[in-house]
Amino acid sequence: MDMKGNMDSNGKVVGVKGQVIEVVFDGEKPFVHDVLIFAEDPSIRAEVYSSSKENSFFCLALSSVEKLFRGARMINTGRQILFPVGEALLGRAVNIFGAPYDTLGAIKASDFMPIHRIPEVGTAISMEEKLVETGIKIIDLFAPLLKGGKMGLFGGAGVGKTMLLTEILHNVVSSQKNFVSVFAGVGERTREALELYEALKVSQVLSASSLVFGQMGESPAVRFLSAYSAATLAEYFRDKAGKDVLFFIDNVFRFAQAGNEISVLTDSFPSEDGYQATLESDIATFQERLVSTDKNIVSVVEAIYVPADDLLDNAVQTIFPYLESIVVLSRDVYQEGLLPAIDILSSTSTAIEPRVVGKIHFDINKRAKNLLKEAASLQRIVALVGESELSKEDQTMYHRAKKLRNYMTQRFFVAQGQKGEQGTFVPLNTTLADTKDILDGKYDSVAEEKFLYIASAKNLLVR
Repeated sequence: MDMKGNMDSNGKVVGVKGQVIEVVFDGEKPFVHDVLIFAEDPSIRAEVYSSSKENSFFCLALSSVEKLFRGARMINTGRQILFPVGEALLGRAVNIFGAPYDTLGAIKASDFMPIHRIPEVGTAISMEEKLVETGIKIIDLFAPLLKGGKMGLFGGAGVGKTMLLTEILHNVVSSQKNFVSVFAGVGERTREALELYEALKVSQVLSASSLVFGQMGESPAVRFLSAYSAATLAEYFRDKAGKDVLFFIDNVFRFAQAGNEISVLTDSFPSEDGYQATLESDIATFQERLVSTDKNIVSVVEAIYVPADDLLDNAVQTIFPYLESIVVLSRDVYQEGLLPAIDILSSTSTAIEPRVVGKIHFDINKRAKNLLKEAASLQRIVALVGESELSKEDQTMYHRAKKLRNYMTQRFFVAQGQKGEQGTFVPLNTTLADTKDILDGKYDSVAEEKFLYIASAKNLLVR
């Protein structure tokens, strides 16, 4: 990054608080998002975040601050962070500057884009009312992903959000043409990043994917900005390369949390719920960049950590309005050993309408949900007085619901078991046909446990 020769653009460090540097400028003032570099060591960089006083500014450290001291001279480059874009990023894992995390050498990109961008006024926004098959039965039936839409995977710690997101990435990228995927790893573990990279490599879809990481151990500024770097790359593939984009982020709550940490360090007043006052605008600025145009599609899958399993948390609630499909993972379902651990009755999608999914899919979805609702109410009776106290009709309904719930379990390609169980991609037509047959009583004579982790129920009738 070039330095400005104008001495008036120099600033002086007056304080360092965590990963936030306060810099005073006596001459020419910087713009928000300008990158500053330490005069004595250009590898030490910071981004102007906001003004703190009349002539001083809070700046986010983008590297170690150990060498800084009061009075240290900072030079304003007059530029934002520029992220390398292009085909050279496919198959690569990089940081927020485009520097590689993998061992494949430097990124040879000829084009760069600033990571802070405002969508052009008047940009045509399009969302096709067409489904993207994920091959995951429970999602395609109950909360399908719309082409050009957004899906959120909500859940607490350790219920399988990352595994589910990775499986969707694997299945969709390997089955769709003219698609590229961009993955943003925001505030998650380095181990999970490595596992994702290796899983995509083994499944041979890495070559169509770009991974941008700002991991858990990084500063809040790096975690916060990694989402913007990934969004910039998605915009390049959509607008310049003419590709349809699958955008994945794990996870959006950590993005909001990083923004909150920055807010605390810059002495901003929090809102009543304890989050930063800018929470809604932070989420909006990111989400509104991930849209489709009249030329190319951006489909988004987001993992969202739910603190204390509380869906009413304000950061979680702020994300809901941007989503067409909501998938809620349940700790209770996970403890039952039913994977993916999705709470069917809490999961939904605006795509579940006859004009979008078709009348057959719509009717089967409603029948299945009604059966599961009735079974949930019967479960309370069974827990109190036993199943034998149910009427024959209710017993039949109760067992059908159990078979249906067991049928919705599935082996994943990205989490093959130690016994060598293979992952399965189940076409939507198969899921619909099997679900209808279960609802119609075709499998009433088959034991419930037979439906666990099968690709199709058809084989259960072969004697």
